[in-house]
Amino acid sequence: MNFPKDETGKVLFEMQKAGIDLTVMHTIVFFHLFETQEQAEAMAAHLAEIAPDIICDVHIDENPKAWDLDCSIKVLPLYDAIIAQEAQFEQIVTQFNGYTDGWGIEA
Repeated sequence: MNFPKDETGKVLFEMQKAGIDLTVMHTIVFFHLFETQEQAEAMAAHLAEIAPDIICDVHIDENPKAWDLDCSIKVLPLYDAIIAQEAQFEQIVTQFNGYTDGWGIEA
């Protein structure tokens, strides 16, 4: 499988190289950071309304001191699907004064 030479493509390439089967469903976690718990919880509540299939977990990150919102979705880890989901999260997270912080496959 060939991947684009951007960050997402590199991560997928490394996962494939490590033996992760990218042709089956995986839980992909998209990470978001906020200055306050209220901002993170507001985005989690918003997602619960518009996309109830997304599992959200809000927790403190001590280093740096920030609030994490981890959003888990079960999908095929396809490049285009990940890029599209990142773009959707980017539009939403800015409404709550947060920012995206990458993604990974739940082990």
